[in-house]
Amino acid sequence: MNLAAAANESLAHTSNVLIYSSMAVYLLAFFAHIAEWLFGSRSKTARTAAALTADARPAAAGTGKAGSERKGGTAVLERPKIITRSAPGARDIPDGPGAAGGDEQGDLYGRIAISLTVLAWAIEAAGVVTRALSVQRAPWGNMYEFNITFSTVAVSVYLAFLLMKKKVRWLGLPLVTTVLLDLGLAVTVLYTDSDQLVPALHSYWLWIHVSTAIFCGAVFYVGAAATVLYLFRERYESKLAAGLKPGAFATSVMERLPASATLDKFGYRVNAAVFPLWTFTIIAGAIWAGDAWGRYWGWDPKEVWSFITWVAYAAYLHARATAGWKGRKAAYLALIAFGCWLFNYYGVNIFVTGKHSYAGV
Repeated sequence: MNLAAAANESLAHTSNVLIYSSMAVYLLAFFAHIAEWLFGSRSKTARTAAALTADARPAAAGTGKAGSERKGGTAVLERPKIITRSAPGARDIPDGPGAAGGDEQGDLYGRIAISLTVLAWAIEAAGVVTRALSVQRAPWGNMYEFNITFSTVAVSVYLAFLLMKKKVRWLGLPLVTTVLLDLGLAVTVLYTDSDQLVPALHSYWLWIHVSTAIFCGAVFYVGAAATVLYLFRERYESKLAAGLKPGAFATSVMERLPASATLDKFGYRVNAAVFPLWTFTIIAGAIWAGDAWGRYWGWDPKEVWSFITWVAYAAYLHARATAGWKGRKAAYLALIAFGCWLFNYYGVNIFVTGKHSYAGV
């Protein structure tokens, strides 16, 4: 073995060590996020709803005071309004774990969780870069490399929102949980030794097309996570509005999430913002296919599912913009679109034979 090959093998081993190390730190961040959710303060929305309920109870015992009305000599409690938005013209309510700032212990756990997430992200990013150095190419030649890069970019998107002072600490727990699952799948099922690309992929379009695809997927994931949480939070708010009392566990979790309107708007905005880039990703892939295979579009399974994903997200955005679809119907459309992206990511690469199945796993 020559010195260059030995150096590349050493770099590949270092990359593996860094990826495993990042998983250990992500696990610590996971427990810190759990502690924040357990001990942190409730969201501003939850505290407002609780205050309204508390204010209404004394009124029910009185006669004719605010919050109650008399029907045949019996004081009837008016259902408290569940606040899901801030005042007209103001910003959305900045609530969720750590956003209210009303609990020092919860805020401390939140800051520890963010610090550990940043450290884990830096270690994982170093592992991705080291993997690239070991093969002297972009680290996107197989599913293992795609997975570790995807999770790194997903965390990068989350940290970028935090740097922009967005109140998205509620996303930390589901994000870190997903990253741990993604990396666990990568190092156990999808792991592939460092190797060179097939000749057709030696092109600068690899950097353009695949990097944008990974970034779009990371942002779509953030939008999907917000949408799933929206569905749970919206159901919780509906139960409260109907006068029902959810269970203690559901209450504890849901009251640490932002308002459903905030989650809905956040998911819509991130999906709408990245959709033009997904359009560019498909166009860039077609141009690369023309250079590599002599045709721009051949209805390869990857091309078909990329287009299906584009149509699904286009339908979601069109429904919200023109048909006025909001709430649960729009959320289901968004999750169907993300499901198409997931199948394009995993299903096509692993289970479907085509020109894009060059790397196995």
